Amino acid sequence: MADQNGVNVYSEIGKLRRVIVHRPGPELDNLTPPTMSRFLFEDIPDHVSAGKEHDRFVEILRQAGTEVHYSHDIVADVLADPEHRRDVIQEFLKEAHVFLPSMPRLFDYLFHMEDLRELSCIMAAGLRSEDYHNGNGTLAPIVRRRTLIFEPMPNLYFTRDPMSVIGHGVSNNCMWVENRRRESLLPYFVVKYHPLFKDVPLYFNRDENATLEGGDIMILSREVLAVGASQRTEIAAIKTLAQRVLTAGDSFRRLLIVSIPERRAFMHLDTVFAMADRDIFTIHPEIEGAVEVYGITVNAQGQLITENLGGNLKSILKTCLGLSEVELIRCGGSSLIDAQREQWNDGVNVLAIAPGEVIAYDRNRITNRLLREAGVKVHEIQASELSRGRGGPRCMTQPLWRDDID
Repeated sequence: MADQNGVNVYSEIGKLRRVIVHRPGPELDNLTPPTMSRFLFEDIPDHVSAGKEHDRFVEILRQAGTEVHYSHDIVADVLADPEHRRDVIQEFLKEAHVFLPSMPRLFDYLFHMEDLRELSCIMAAGLRSEDYHNGNGTLAPIVRRRTLIFEPMPNLYFTRDPMSVIGHGVSNNCMWVENRRRESLLPYFVVKYHPLFKDVPLYFNRDENATLEGGDIMILSREVLAVGASQRTEIAAIKTLAQRVLTAGDSFRRLLIVSIPERRAFMHLDTVFAMADRDIFTIHPEIEGAVEVYGITVNAQGQLITENLGGNLKSILKTCLGLSEVELIRCGGSSLIDAQREQWNDGVNVLAIAPGEVIAYDRNRITNRLLREAGVKVHEIQASELSRGRGGPRCMTQPLWRDDID
């Protein structure tokens, strides 16, 4: 993989060869009880402990043969070119709502940092007023009243959401809440400038007038893409994506819109439904009978054709994927109490690293046992801190390359 650029993701389960992750860091220390709800947190993870848990996650990925790229390293590669660095910093400060005339030296302070990885870290963590050394030791009074010159991006360790690889192309996503919009800015410049993404087509851009997040996008097969219509992904965005992907000349022939209840606990499709093997899926029992699925195809004129496929997810999967049988592993088993607890702790949100082999949080004991009983190999990681962000192993990865499935 080391000498192969581009992207290749035509399934959820093909052997994972290359991935982008973000190790939780000081951005979590700049969350506070008054601000955490704006960033969609119910609690504040300890970044040191979360980082150690994440290290174990990465260790399992590497042991499985996955080439792991940290987001800070990828961004630092882009920042190495002075013109690219100028573009990134200017747009970053604009979207961080920094009024530069009140801090005339801020741009130079960031631009001339020698350690580009540290610059990437500061952009992620936020910049406290007391940490800003502007050359003369003083700040304008209006700036001194701000505890942070620009705010953190604490959700960055969920690399799944701001960008999605679809086949040989990329979707640079438009995030649902204002405080997460900057998360897709860095992937925008990475796709634009980094050699890993040379000549990769862009199917969706972050400035589209509709929201789309990566936790709602699933590659079920070379021909079938599923997108959740959820709390955070709008129908208009899904139709835009469908039009571009299905007419791009790639192998995709159908897009399934999976409409799920718009609730915090069900924020994305992958919090209630995920793929573990060719015919094995995890599912939150509460969405059985509560989803409605629509199939989108294109006709010879390139127009979208939409068909209501009903709500029997098992039957729809069998038909669309050409399977004789499908096994749905219910998160938490038969108990509603266990199902709600383990779904809240991302029991559904497993990451397939090969067909029938997944990484899961160890706290979801019932779901993990049921997966093993179904023949799935489960690698468990501790997640006392990682799980406080309300995202699981799938959320914490941005696959760039998977082996094709026979």
